[in-house]
Amino acid sequence: MIAIVIGTRPEIIKMSPIVRACQSKDLGFFILHTGQHYSYSMDKVFFEELELPEPKHNLEVGSGPHGEQTGKIVAGVEKILLNENASVVLVQGDTNTVLGAALAASKLGIKIGHVEAGLRSFDRSMPEETNRILTDHISDYLFAPTQAAKKNLAIEGIRKGVYVTGNTIVDAVNQNLVFAERKSKILCKLDLAKKGYILATAHRQENVDNAKRLKGIVDGLKAVSHKMSMPVIFPAHPRTQNRLKEFGVDASGISVIDPIGYLEFLYLEANAALILTDSGGIQEEACILGVRCVTLRENTERPETIQVGSNALAGTEPKRILAKSNKMLSSKGKWENPFGDGHAARRIVQRISQSR
Repeated sequence: MIAIVIGTRPEIIKMSPIVRACQSKDLGFFILHTGQHYSYSMDKVFFEELELPEPKHNLEVGSGPHGEQTGKIVAGVEKILLNENASVVLVQGDTNTVLGAALAASKLGIKIGHVEAGLRSFDRSMPEETNRILTDHISDYLFAPTQAAKKNLAIEGIRKGVYVTGNTIVDAVNQNLVFAERKSKILCKLDLAKKGYILATAHRQENVDNAKRLKGIVDGLKAVSHKMSMPVIFPAHPRTQNRLKEFGVDASGISVIDPIGYLEFLYLEANAALILTDSGGIQEEACILGVRCVTLRENTERPETIQVGSNALAGTEPKRILAKSNKMLSSKGKWENPFGDGHAARRIVQRISQSR
């Protein structure tokens, strides 16, 4: 029995191809949802849109300080695993859900599979960096998306159980863009033309919980919108919206909207002229979709996007955001997707089924 653990929207998306691969091979599995980021609009709707089975378990841990949240996840996952016949626990990425579930499995002697192993930002001030490093060092199966990720693991002495599979985000984009193109009405709803707008997101703790950085991002978005004569569409997590109000950041001049469904967001990504984000997953999706991206951070654990020319680092200083955006919009040419051929989930599930 495979326990597929998720807790956030990106994990639902990136694990969806693995769920489908398990279904196609008729492998026993269940979904355990920690409820790390839970709201209907940002979570449950993704299961419905992607036609995934509902989680068998939901811990509903909610938000909170990192230690408290991780502790709740460890305790909750442990209780469930004690009552389930799981031979392997699959986690994806770098959240508190990932570390908490991996720790619980490790203490119980259950094998751990880390999807998207080996990513490194080399910035230990980011909680995600700690989560991904610790999870890699206690995992039994390390599914590295790229050769660069495999190299990062080797540098840290991790060579056993490492498999380069490609990234499941390619599988997810390929599988779900067809649905998005057929179902989404978001461009009409927002009165947008294809390639006639800029899409922005910001959710990282180091950005949205810092008044100076958050103001810098918003001022940068305003400058880009004015310079490029394009609207900036900013679907904002409720936490981000609360910080904008709390810090008194004037967001007039950009369109701050409530979170939208995954398929609608994917369609917005695919048809944007440019994407500005602090999300690692969106950097990947933009690269796969052939849309240029500017990252609102000083580093990235997706260096492949920089290397192929799909992405540029801008930080949170408005003038730099504008300069990088102008450069990316002015650049020409296409790039080759560095994240694999869209069959990562099949390889991951095959490797697990062979090793059981």
